[in-house]
Amino acid sequence: MVQPLNYLSETTSQTAGPYVHIGLAPAAAGFDIFEKNFSHVVAGPQTRGTRLRIEGRVLDGTGTPVRDVLVESWQANSEGRFNHPDDTQTKALDPDFRGWGRSCSDFDTGVFVFDSIKPGSVPWRDGRPQAPHISLWIVARGINIGLNTRLYFSDEEAANASDPVLRLIEQEVRRKTLIAERQETPDGIVYRFDIHLQGDRETVFFDI
Repeated sequence: MVQPLNYLSETTSQTAGPYVHIGLAPAAAGFDIFEKNFSHVVAGPQTRGTRLRIEGRVLDGTGTPVRDVLVESWQANSEGRFNHPDDTQTKALDPDFRGWGRSCSDFDTGVFVFDSIKPGSVPWRDGRPQAPHISLWIVARGINIGLNTRLYFSDEEAANASDPVLRLIEQEVRRKTLIAERQETPDGIVYRFDIHLQGDRETVFFDI
């Protein structure tokens, strides 16, 4: 006897297509249609915390930069609180910090950029502290479903070692794909973070 399915079947996935920039970040494609365009600048001039820049590329399985990718970032402020009503911690909010950004890769170099601050620690669902991190979402033509990953900081070794999410990754060598390397430059602190879609160095992505 065949057991009937009591739920609807999944609809066919669709890729982002060649118009992803026009729909999600039109200014990057040369279309001035939004009153306020999405920005890679996450921290305002009065935002509290250690300022930093994130630079990286999204690379395909051959190591070639994807030059039409869109990356979104979401992070806590320097106190470790998200600018969202679901975060009910008593930590202080920062009125000059949005906590969310959107960056398109450069059409020539494939580099994406975020200007922000280092986030504070936020609790895991069981109360354990998480290492400072930034959540990233990646979408581009050819990607059926947006990819979710995290960026951790190389100079937070002790916090990274006990982070409950990093410890869920069984192969320690794979954890390294989520670590951004700190660089001191004349313009300030830069964290380098490349995202590998496929291959031996494939970045860890999360099913959320």
